[in-house]
Amino acid sequence: MQIIKTSIRRILCLLIITIAARIPSKAQTEIDGIMMAKNNYCSGIMYNYSSWDQYWEGTLKRNNLNLGTVSTSMIAYMGNYGVSDKLNVLFGLPYIKTKASAGTLHGMQGLQDLSLWVKWMPYEKEFGKSTLSFYAIGGVSVPVSDYTPDLLPLSIGLRSKTISLRAMADYQIGSWFATASATYVVRDKVTLDRELYYTTQLHQTNEVAMPDASSVNIRAGYRTGRLIAEAVWNKWTTLGGFDITRNNMPFVSNRMNATMLGVNFKYNLKGVDGLSLIANANATLSGRNMGQASNIGGGVFYILDFSPKKKKEKKADTSKK
Repeated sequence: MQIIKTSIRRILCLLIITIAARIPSKAQTEIDGIMMAKNNYCSGIMYNYSSWDQYWEGTLKRNNLNLGTVSTSMIAYMGNYGVSDKLNVLFGLPYIKTKASAGTLHGMQGLQDLSLWVKWMPYEKEFGKSTLSFYAIGGVSVPVSDYTPDLLPLSIGLRSKTISLRAMADYQIGSWFATASATYVVRDKVTLDRELYYTTQLHQTNEVAMPDASSVNIRAGYRTGRLIAEAVWNKWTTLGGFDITRNNMPFVSNRMNATMLGVNFKYNLKGVDGLSLIANANATLSGRNMGQASNIGGGVFYILDFSPKKKKEKKADTSKK
Protein backbone atom coordinates (compact mmCIF):
# COMPACT_ATOMS: atom_id res chain seq x y z
CA MET A 1 0.00 0.00 0.00
CA GLN A 2 2.84 2.41 0.83
CA ILE A 3 4.31 1.86 -2.67
CA ILE A 4 0.97 2.76 -4.27
CA LYS A 5 0.55 5.87 -2.10
CA THR A 6 4.09 7.07 -2.85
CA SER A 7 3.56 6.60 -6.58
CA ILE A 8 0.30 8.53 -6.46
CA ARG A 9 2.00 11.39 -4.64
CA ARG A 10 4.49 11.64 -7.45
CA ILE A 11 1.84 12.00 -10.14
CA LEU A 12 -1.21 13.54 -8.53
CA CYS A 13 -2.08 17.12 -9.37
CA LEU A 14 -5.60 18.52 -9.52
CA LEU A 15 -9.09 17.08 -9.76
CA ILE A 16 -11.72 19.77 -10.07
CA ILE A 17 -15.37 20.09 -9.36
CA THR A 18 -16.54 23.51 -10.53
CA ILE A 19 -19.77 24.51 -8.85
CA ALA A 20 -21.47 26.82 -11.34
CA ALA A 21 -24.18 29.45 -11.08
CA ARG A 22 -22.44 31.73 -8.63
CA ILE A 23 -20.93 29.37 -6.12
CA PRO A 24 -17.30 30.45 -6.61
CA SER A 25 -15.27 28.27 -8.93
CA LYS A 26 -12.21 26.81 -7.40
CA ALA A 27 -9.78 24.06 -7.80
CA GLN A 28 -10.39 21.21 -5.41
CA THR A 29 -6.92 19.71 -4.74
CA GLU A 30 -7.49 20.48 -1.09
CA ILE A 31 -10.42 18.07 -1.18
CA ASP A 32 -8.67 14.82 -2.17
CA GLY A 33 -6.88 12.33 0.06
CA ILE A 34 -3.43 12.63 -1.56
CA MET A 35 -0.39 14.65 -0.52
CA MET A 36 2.27 16.06 -2.82
CA ALA A 37 5.73 14.74 -1.93
CA LYS A 38 8.26 17.03 -0.26
CA ASN A 39 9.93 19.51 -2.65
CA ASN A 40 7.59 18.54 -5.50
CA TYR A 41 5.67 21.28 -7.29
CA CYS A 42 2.68 20.42 -9.45
CA SER A 43 1.11 23.09 -11.66
CA GLY A 44 -1.05 23.30 -14.73
CA ILE A 45 -3.99 24.73 -16.60
CA MET A 46 -7.61 23.70 -16.20
CA TYR A 47 -10.58 24.58 -18.44
CA ASN A 48 -14.22 24.20 -17.43
CA TYR A 49 -17.50 24.95 -19.22
CA SER A 50 -20.91 25.03 -17.54
CA SER A 51 -24.38 25.97 -18.72
CA TRP A 52 -28.00 26.03 -17.57
CA ASP A 53 -31.36 27.12 -18.94
CA GLN A 54 -33.44 26.33 -15.85
CA TYR A 55 -32.97 27.56 -12.31
CA TRP A 56 -34.60 27.48 -8.92
CA GLU A 57 -36.36 30.66 -7.79
CA GLY A 58 -36.42 29.64 -4.16
CA THR A 59 -37.73 26.09 -4.52
CA LEU A 60 -39.67 26.81 -7.74
CA LYS A 61 -37.88 25.44 -10.80
CA ARG A 62 -38.37 27.60 -13.90
CA ASN A 63 -36.74 29.07 -17.00
CA ASN A 64 -36.32 32.71 -18.04
CA LEU A 65 -36.80 33.77 -21.66
CA ASN A 66 -34.90 36.99 -20.95
CA LEU A 67 -31.78 34.95 -20.17
CA GLY A 68 -32.08 31.86 -22.36
CA THR A 69 -29.08 29.64 -21.66
CA VAL A 70 -26.50 31.04 -19.24
CA SER A 71 -22.98 29.70 -19.79
CA THR A 72 -19.73 30.12 -17.89
CA SER A 73 -16.23 29.40 -19.22
CA MET A 74 -13.31 29.19 -16.82
CA ILE A 75 -9.60 28.80 -17.37
CA ALA A 76 -7.45 28.57 -14.27
CA TYR A 77 -3.82 28.25 -13.29
CA MET A 78 -3.25 26.06 -10.23
CA GLY A 79 -0.33 24.84 -8.20
CA ASN A 80 0.52 22.55 -5.29
CA TYR A 81 3.87 22.53 -3.45
CA GLY A 82 4.99 19.87 -1.00
CA VAL A 83 6.59 21.66 1.97
CA SER A 84 6.86 18.17 3.43
CA ASP A 85 5.17 14.81 2.84
CA LYS A 86 2.59 15.87 5.42
CA LEU A 87 2.20 19.58 4.63
CA ASN A 88 1.18 21.07 1.25
CA VAL A 89 0.50 24.63 0.09
CA LEU A 90 -1.94 25.05 -2.80
CA PHE A 91 -3.34 27.93 -4.86
CA GLY A 92 -5.72 28.59 -7.74
CA LEU A 93 -6.51 31.65 -9.86
CA PRO A 94 -9.38 31.47 -12.39
CA TYR A 95 -10.29 33.71 -15.33
CA ILE A 96 -14.04 33.54 -15.92
CA LYS A 97 -16.32 34.59 -18.78
CA THR A 98 -20.13 34.51 -18.63
CA LYS A 99 -22.76 34.80 -21.34
CA ALA A 100 -26.55 34.72 -21.77
CA SER A 101 -28.01 33.54 -25.08
CA ALA A 102 -31.07 35.80 -24.88
CA GLY A 103 -32.11 39.20 -23.55
CA THR A 104 -30.12 42.40 -23.22
CA LEU A 105 -27.84 41.57 -20.29
CA HIS A 106 -24.19 41.53 -21.28
CA GLY A 107 -21.87 38.80 -20.08
CA MET A 108 -18.84 39.61 -17.95
CA GLN A 109 -15.26 38.41 -17.88
CA GLY A 110 -12.11 38.82 -15.82
CA LEU A 111 -9.93 37.40 -13.08
CA GLN A 112 -12.03 36.22 -10.17
CA ASP A 113 -10.58 35.29 -6.75
CA LEU A 114 -7.18 34.00 -5.68
CA SER A 115 -7.57 30.96 -3.42
CA LEU A 116 -4.84 29.68 -1.09
CA TRP A 117 -4.90 26.52 1.05
CA VAL A 118 -2.69 24.79 3.58
CA LYS A 119 -3.27 21.04 3.73
CA TRP A 120 -1.95 19.01 6.69
CA MET A 121 -2.01 15.24 7.18
CA PRO A 122 -1.48 14.64 10.92
CA TYR A 123 -2.32 10.92 10.83
CA GLU A 124 -1.66 8.04 8.42
CA LYS A 125 -1.82 4.41 9.47
CA GLU A 126 -1.51 1.18 7.48
CA PHE A 127 -3.57 -1.90 8.36
CA GLY A 128 -2.39 -4.74 6.16
CA LYS A 129 -3.50 -3.82 2.62
CA SER A 130 -5.45 -0.77 3.73
CA THR A 131 -4.48 2.78 4.76
CA LEU A 132 -6.43 5.29 6.86
CA SER A 133 -5.48 8.97 6.91
CA PHE A 134 -6.91 12.18 8.36
CA TYR A 135 -6.44 15.74 7.11
CA ALA A 136 -7.00 19.32 8.24
CA ILE A 137 -7.23 22.05 5.58
CA GLY A 138 -7.42 25.79 5.97
CA GLY A 139 -8.03 28.22 3.11
CA VAL A 140 -8.59 31.84 2.20
CA SER A 141 -9.83 33.54 -0.95
CA VAL A 142 -9.62 37.19 -2.00
CA PRO A 143 -10.87 39.00 -5.13
CA VAL A 144 -8.05 40.10 -7.43
CA SER A 145 -10.01 42.33 -9.80
CA ASP A 146 -12.65 45.04 -9.50
CA TYR A 147 -15.55 42.98 -10.86
CA THR A 148 -19.09 43.69 -9.71
CA PRO A 149 -21.07 41.00 -7.85
CA ASP A 150 -24.31 42.91 -8.40
CA LEU A 151 -25.24 41.60 -11.86
CA LEU A 152 -26.13 38.00 -11.07
CA PRO A 153 -26.40 35.54 -12.72
CA LEU A 154 -23.78 37.03 -15.07
CA SER A 155 -21.34 38.33 -12.46
CA ILE A 156 -18.15 36.26 -12.40
CA GLY A 157 -18.29 35.84 -8.62
CA LEU A 158 -19.65 37.11 -5.32
CA ARG A 159 -16.56 39.21 -4.44
CA SER A 160 -16.56 38.16 -0.82
CA LYS A 161 -13.34 37.40 1.05
CA THR A 162 -13.59 33.95 2.63
CA ILE A 163 -11.93 31.76 5.24
CA SER A 164 -12.58 28.02 5.11
CA LEU A 165 -11.82 25.13 7.47
CA ARG A 166 -12.11 21.51 6.32
CA ALA A 167 -11.82 18.15 8.11
CA MET A 168 -11.28 15.09 5.92
CA ALA A 169 -10.77 11.32 6.17
CA ASP A 170 -9.48 8.97 3.45
CA TYR A 171 -9.56 5.17 3.46
CA GLN A 172 -7.90 3.00 0.79
CA ILE A 173 -7.88 -0.78 0.50
CA GLY A 174 -5.91 -2.14 -2.42
CA SER A 175 -6.73 0.12 -5.37
CA TRP A 176 -10.17 1.19 -4.05
CA PHE A 177 -10.78 4.21 -1.87
CA ALA A 178 -13.37 6.45 -0.23
CA THR A 179 -12.93 10.02 0.99
CA ALA A 180 -15.31 12.14 3.09
CA SER A 181 -14.95 15.76 4.15
CA ALA A 182 -16.91 18.60 5.74
CA THR A 183 -16.17 22.31 5.34
CA TYR A 184 -17.27 25.53 7.02
CA VAL A 185 -16.86 28.79 5.07
CA VAL A 186 -16.84 32.22 6.73
CA ARG A 187 -17.71 34.99 4.26
CA ASP A 188 -16.94 38.68 4.61
CA LYS A 189 -19.36 41.45 3.70
CA VAL A 190 -19.70 42.57 0.07
CA THR A 191 -19.62 46.18 -1.16
CA LEU A 192 -22.01 47.20 -3.93
CA ASP A 193 -21.86 50.14 -6.35
CA ARG A 194 -25.10 51.55 -4.95
CA GLU A 195 -26.20 52.99 -1.63
CA LEU A 196 -29.61 51.34 -1.45
CA TYR A 197 -30.87 47.77 -1.87
CA TYR A 198 -33.74 45.55 -0.78
CA THR A 199 -33.65 42.00 0.58
CA THR A 200 -36.57 41.23 2.86
CA GLN A 201 -36.33 44.84 3.99
CA LEU A 202 -34.84 48.13 2.80
CA HIS A 203 -31.10 48.71 3.45
CA GLN A 204 -29.68 52.22 3.08
CA THR A 205 -26.04 51.18 2.71
CA ASN A 206 -23.72 49.75 0.09
CA GLU A 207 -22.51 46.92 2.36
CA VAL A 208 -24.15 43.49 2.32
CA ALA A 209 -23.71 41.03 5.18
CA MET A 210 -23.01 37.62 3.64
CA PRO A 211 -24.26 34.38 5.22
CA ASP A 212 -21.68 31.72 5.96
CA ALA A 213 -21.81 28.39 4.12
CA SER A 214 -20.95 24.72 4.57
CA SER A 215 -20.27 21.81 2.26
CA VAL A 216 -20.09 18.04 2.50
CA ASN A 217 -18.12 16.06 -0.07
CA ILE A 218 -17.99 12.29 -0.56
CA ARG A 219 -15.93 10.60 -3.26
CA ALA A 220 -15.08 6.99 -3.98
CA GLY A 221 -13.47 5.02 -6.75
CA TYR A 222 -10.31 3.43 -8.15
CA ARG A 223 -6.86 4.88 -7.44
CA THR A 224 -3.44 3.65 -8.56
CA GLY A 225 -0.14 5.22 -9.52
CA ARG A 226 -1.30 5.43 -13.15
CA LEU A 227 -5.05 6.06 -13.05
CA ILE A 228 -7.63 7.69 -10.80
CA ALA A 229 -11.35 7.29 -11.54
CA GLU A 230 -13.89 8.48 -9.00
CA ALA A 231 -17.52 9.39 -8.46
CA VAL A 232 -18.12 12.56 -6.44
CA TRP A 233 -21.17 13.78 -4.50
CA ASN A 234 -21.11 17.34 -3.16
CA LYS A 235 -23.66 19.34 -1.17
CA TRP A 236 -23.24 23.11 -0.73
CA THR A 237 -25.50 24.84 1.82
CA THR A 238 -25.76 28.57 2.50
CA LEU A 239 -26.42 29.09 6.22
CA GLY A 240 -28.89 31.94 5.96
CA GLY A 241 -29.89 34.39 3.26
CA PHE A 242 -33.24 34.71 1.49
CA ASP A 243 -34.94 33.42 -1.63
CA ILE A 244 -35.07 35.21 -4.98
CA THR A 245 -38.36 37.08 -5.06
CA ARG A 246 -40.71 36.15 -7.88
CA ASN A 247 -39.57 37.35 -11.32
CA ASN A 248 -36.62 39.30 -9.88
CA MET A 249 -32.88 38.96 -10.38
CA PRO A 250 -30.68 37.00 -7.94
CA PHE A 251 -28.86 38.85 -5.16
CA VAL A 252 -25.45 38.19 -3.59
CA SER A 253 -26.86 37.18 -0.19
CA ASN A 254 -29.49 34.78 -1.53
CA ARG A 255 -29.67 31.34 0.04
CA MET A 256 -27.78 29.41 -2.66
CA ASN A 257 -27.87 25.63 -2.16
CA ALA A 258 -26.80 22.91 -4.57
CA THR A 259 -26.41 19.14 -4.58
CA MET A 260 -24.16 17.83 -7.35
CA LEU A 261 -23.03 14.46 -8.67
CA GLY A 262 -20.06 13.97 -10.96
CA VAL A 263 -17.08 11.93 -12.10
CA ASN A 264 -13.36 12.72 -12.22
CA PHE A 265 -10.59 10.99 -14.17
CA LYS A 266 -6.84 11.42 -14.07
CA TYR A 267 -4.24 9.60 -16.14
CA ASN A 268 -0.47 9.79 -15.81
CA LEU A 269 1.17 9.54 -19.23
CA LYS A 270 3.65 6.70 -19.60
CA GLY A 271 6.03 8.48 -21.95
CA VAL A 272 6.67 11.59 -19.83
CA ASP A 273 7.23 11.20 -16.09
CA GLY A 274 5.14 13.69 -14.10
CA LEU A 275 2.83 14.73 -16.96
CA SER A 276 -0.85 14.03 -16.40
CA LEU A 277 -4.24 14.65 -18.02
CA ILE A 278 -7.48 15.13 -16.13
CA ALA A 279 -11.15 15.28 -17.11
CA ASN A 280 -14.35 15.79 -15.16
CA ALA A 281 -18.08 16.18 -15.57
CA ASN A 282 -20.88 16.85 -13.11
CA ALA A 283 -24.51 17.92 -12.93
CA THR A 284 -26.69 19.72 -10.42
CA LEU A 285 -29.31 17.35 -9.03
CA SER A 286 -31.19 19.81 -6.83
CA GLY A 287 -30.81 23.39 -5.72
CA ARG A 288 -32.22 26.59 -4.33
CA ASN A 289 -31.73 30.00 -5.97
CA MET A 290 -29.27 28.30 -8.31
CA GLY A 291 -29.03 27.37 -11.97
CA GLN A 292 -29.37 23.66 -12.75
CA ALA A 293 -25.94 23.54 -14.33
CA SER A 294 -24.08 20.82 -16.18
CA ASN A 295 -20.28 21.07 -16.22
CA ILE A 296 -17.47 19.53 -18.21
CA GLY A 297 -13.75 20.22 -17.98
CA GLY A 298 -10.21 19.05 -18.56
CA GLY A 299 -6.62 19.99 -17.85
CA VAL A 300 -2.92 19.28 -18.20
CA PHE A 301 -0.51 19.24 -15.24
CA TYR A 302 3.17 18.61 -14.68
CA ILE A 303 5.28 17.88 -11.60
CA LEU A 304 8.71 19.40 -11.03
CA ASP A 305 10.97 17.82 -8.41
CA PHE A 306 13.12 20.35 -6.53
CA SER A 307 14.61 17.80 -4.14
CA PRO A 308 18.23 18.71 -3.23
CA LYS A 309 19.15 15.02 -3.41
CA LYS A 310 18.25 14.79 -7.09
CA LYS A 311 20.18 17.96 -7.89
CA LYS A 312 23.26 16.50 -6.22
CA GLU A 313 22.90 13.21 -8.08
CA LYS A 314 22.55 15.06 -11.39
CA LYS A 315 25.65 17.12 -10.65
CA ALA A 316 27.61 13.97 -9.75
CA ASP A 317 26.56 12.23 -12.97
CA THR A 318 27.69 15.26 -14.99
CA SER A 319 31.11 15.33 -13.33
CA LYS A 320 31.66 11.64 -14.14
CA LYS A 321 31.13 12.33 -17.83
